[in-house]
Formats: sequence, C-alpha cells, structure tokens
Amino acid sequence: MPMQGKKNYQEKLFTSFKLSDRVSKENFYRRLKEVLDLDFLYPLTNKFYGQSGQKSIDPVVFFKICLVGYLENI
Repeated sequence: MPMQGKKNYQEKLFTSFKLSDRVSKENFYRRLKEVLDLDFLYPLTNKFYGQSGQKSIDPVVFFKICLVGYLENI
C-alpha cells in the first residue's frame, strides 16, 4: 500500500469555534471548492509515493496550497 497521505477533515465536536461558520458563503475559495474536484490527483500521483516511511501530505492539500499561493501572489 503506498504511503500517500489523504486528509480527512472533521469539525471538532466540543469546540465553540468553527471556521466554517466564520467564512462567508460568498467567499471565493468556498465557491471554488464547490466547482473544482481535485480527486483526479490521487491516481495521477500515486505512483510517486513509496511503500514505507511516514505518510505524506495529501496531494490535494498540497495542490491547494500551491494554488492559493499563486492566486494570492505569495
């Protein structure tokens, strides 16, 4: 089994702060998430991951970090 990581986001059960409640429905990145499906990255990147060692960062998360950096001119 490849060591490709995959992020599973879960809201915390006992916390009074939820980021999703604080971000407006019109937020650009929230709207982008609704129309951009990046699941195709998993099979495309799977062959680049080894069989041992620690799990990597989720390739979708890595792509999103790069995308935000590009869009925000960081």
